[in-house]
Order: sequence, then C-alpha cells, then structure tokens
Amino acid sequence: MPSFLYNIEPFMGTGERNAAGQTLEEFLDVYDPRKYETPSCTTDAVIFLQEGVLNRELAGLKLLLVKRSNHPSIGCWALPGGFANMRENLDDTAKRELQEETGASGLPMEQIATYGDYNRDPRTRVITTAYMSLIQANDYKIQAADDAADAAWCDIMLEESFVGEDCGELRYKYLLTICSKEKGFRTEAIVERKLRKGIIREEKYTVKEAGMTAVDHAAIIVHALCILKQRL
Repeated sequence: MPSFLYNIEPFMGTGERNAAGQTLEEFLDVYDPRKYETPSCTTDAVIFLQEGVLNRELAGLKLLLVKRSNHPSIGCWALPGGFANMRENLDDTAKRELQEETGASGLPMEQIATYGDYNRDPRTRVITTAYMSLIQANDYKIQAADDAADAAWCDIMLEESFVGEDCGELRYKYLLTICSKEKGFRTEAIVERKLRKGIIREEKYTVKEAGMTAVDHAAIIVHALCILKQRL
C-alpha cells in the first residue's frame, strides 16, 4: 500500500536496500499494516478548576466530568475524551475532544500518563493518554455535546491511607468522592496506588471500586490529584 506519510525523506536512513533488496519506497508499497493486530488510541482530560488559593488539601478544587450517553459505561460519569484520528497529534486530540464534548477550548494541557491495561475497554484494545489542566477562574462555559449526555463541574475530595510496605513497594488506598449539587449526584471510588521508589520509579494506580465513574477514570483522576499535591 502507499506510504502513510506524504513525505518519507526523513525515513530514508542511509538509502541502502534491505535484506530483501527493497528500497524504502518498494518496502512501503507492499507493507501490510493489517498483518498485526493494533490497538486503538484515545485521550482523556482531567480538567481542574481552582477557586481561591490552592493548598495541599486541594480545598475548593472542582473537576470537569461528562455523563456517558452510550455504551460502554452508559450513564456513568467520565473524563472528556475520545479516539485519535489517524492524522492527528495526541495533544490536538485531547483539545478537540474536550471542545466537542464540553465546549471548553484554549486550555493549557499537560500529558501526565498512559493507561493501557488490555481489559480496560470491551470494544477493542484501547490505550489512552491522560492529560491534565488547571484553570484559575470559571471563565469557561461548558455545555454537553457529541456523545456526552451531560457535563458538570464537580466537587471532589480525596482521602489517603497508607496500607503498608512489601519488598520495597509502598501501597496506598484512596477514597475519591465526587458530587454535584446541580446535577444531584454523589459517588465514591476506591483506588489503589503501588509505588516503588528509586532512580527508576515504578508506579501504578488501579481502580478497586468504581462507583459511578467510567472505566478506570477514577484512577486517572487520583493520579492527577497526586501530581498536584506533590507540586504544592
């Protein structure tokens, strides 16, 4: 098949032929990208709203969530996000999906993590890249659209408990409470964090009880909250 890219000059290497005697152009002409199963890629955005001075207790912090209108996790509250287009950078996907689902645009966004457990979506293998943003004032009017049934700024609380240490691995448990008086809902999720410190840090957040949050989004939210706390 033809090259995926219009300009292949940066990929010419030394210009020599491969073991099969092919130039890069000839190799790409017969290359079949369907030879191997490939995952789908999405982005999810953790958008925080800061009211007043932000401290390590994160008092007054709000979170933007959307209510899913379709399967999977229909009726649950989720982070704004969706599938990346084939010719779209992930940063652009995160901003486009946020705008399509909530109307918010122009936010600075930081890539914070990748979540890729094979069983995180029943449709197919889906790997998501998580982004985070913190805005200072409620200058962004939100309105649910696209495949979001609703959208809301939610109050959040996070309680941390140290579970213990096993073979150098620290374990924490987090109780995440999310509520919206405007939308009339309150839900709780439990997230486990495993951390192995050192020059190379091994860290994993896992949802143990999701409540009314979609998929593994509670873990992504807690992950983002922990990053905020570490920086304050």
